[in-house]
Amino acid sequence: MRNATYLLVEQDALPEVFTKVLQAKQFLLNGEASSTSEAVRMAGISRSVFYKYKDAVYPYNRKLSSHMLTVQAVLLDRPGVLMSLISAIYAKGANILTINQNIPVNGRALVSISARVDHMDSSVEELLEQLKQVDGVLSIDSISDK
Repeated sequence: MRNATYLLVEQDALPEVFTKVLQAKQFLLNGEASSTSEAVRMAGISRSVFYKYKDAVYPYNRKLSSHMLTVQAVLLDRPGVLMSLISAIYAKGANILTINQNIPVNGRALVSISARVDHMDSSVEELLEQLKQVDGVLSIDSISDK
């Protein structure tokens, strides 16, 4: 897998084809189109264009991205440690979106967790401090908090 580089570009500066790919994806997502063929026809692009760009073009939602937190933690390989970490995040009112855990090596497991934090009852800094206190958490770092 190649290392991807991302650019944030104003939509008006891009060729129209990218907007049309997003339209086709939206037609499929909201059920306006029942197939890829129908979605691309509605958007006015070919299937080959859609398949060429569909995994490379995504809409940017400033509001949604400003309420995301991704943390990376090193946990002891003991029963209940991951559940305790997840419970601490949940208890603060964050909505967990993804959890990725690597296979433990030498009694330690690397875990990354992404969550929406817009409805928390405390700050991100307070959450991170609480997560560091969870029994079995060896380290925790914020990869992205906006």
